[in-house]
Amino acid sequence: MVIIKKDFWLNKRVLITGHTGFKGSWLLVWLNMLGADVYGLSLSPLQGKSLFKEITKKGSLSRDYFVDIRDSEKLKRSMNEINPDIVFHLAAQPLVRKSYEDPLETWSTNLIGSLNLLESLTIIKHHCAVIMVTTDKVYKNMEWDHGYRENDQLGGHDPYSASKAATEFAISSWRDSFCSSNKKGYNLKIASARSGNVIGGGDWAKDRIFPDVIRSLENDNKIFIRNPKSTRPWQHVLDPLAGYMLLAEKLYQSRKLLNKNDKNIFTSAFNFGPNIDSNKTVEFLVNEIIKYWPGTIKQDIDQDSNQFHEAEKLHLQIDKAFNLLNWRPIWDFEFSVKRTVEWYKKLDEDPNISLDLCTRDIKCYEKSI
Repeated sequence: MVIIKKDFWLNKRVLITGHTGFKGSWLLVWLNMLGADVYGLSLSPLQGKSLFKEITKKGSLSRDYFVDIRDSEKLKRSMNEINPDIVFHLAAQPLVRKSYEDPLETWSTNLIGSLNLLESLTIIKHHCAVIMVTTDKVYKNMEWDHGYRENDQLGGHDPYSASKAATEFAISSWRDSFCSSNKKGYNLKIASARSGNVIGGGDWAKDRIFPDVIRSLENDNKIFIRNPKSTRPWQHVLDPLAGYMLLAEKLYQSRKLLNKNDKNIFTSAFNFGPNIDSNKTVEFLVNEIIKYWPGTIKQDIDQDSNQFHEAEKLHLQIDKAFNLLNWRPIWDFEFSVKRTVEWYKKLDEDPNISLDLCTRDIKCYEKSI
């Protein structure tokens, strides 16, 4: 059973990189509800709609450091001030299409930025658990019907996927090279987390299917579907975030649970995906969304998508997280879609309740557990 321990998180110094992004904002709300002492390190929020800007209208939820993770010196100075117990590294260039438009920014942010973060953490003298969030797209896609396991071959066709796969190699190398006794990162316990395609209220990113559909619905425009027959492991954002927190708890506590020479089974990669029946095509997802949004919606194919390569099939095996963390997905596909559409519809009625809506969903999720 998934259990997030409030007494564990109370007053923990927690750093979220990328806290102004979609996932980071949800994690920011949840950790505040658990009583953590939260710090955020990120680029400034983007122009336009932003969940982070909405949830912080009534006051700050974290102590903010607006730093580019590619700036190693500023990162080190910030880390010296923050001095975290737990780190969730979510800062990234996360969009496939943008990775084609600016591959060097994607590579430098996702790979070099991640290594800069690990190096900056070596100034910490106490025990620190580090969750490096990558993606389900780190696997060399073979268009399999069955799911990928953590020990399957890594790879990536597009710059985004390739940069994240390279980051996984870098994390593993850095951990093996510098996290043993008497090395500079001896006090760090590092794991990577690979999750599926997340949905949830407050995602306004361009070229993501759910916010693209919501924008079309709000404006009564035609919905353009990119790669309608592609299947993805859709899951509500709270499911992988719960997995990240459970993994962080295990990592942090592992120094007490393991003998000195024991292999730490938690300092490794973990998949956090939905159950297999939540693997649906993009077209199926869109049809599910319009069940809950009134109005007649026309659908068409986005012809511009043909110039970009994206995998047709993608699925994660989650046995490892189930067996070692006692984690499993809580909300199924239908409920996740329904809950997400309701979030956007309620915000459409009152544009000042983003924080309340996130809090409501987190409480509902905790009750579901």
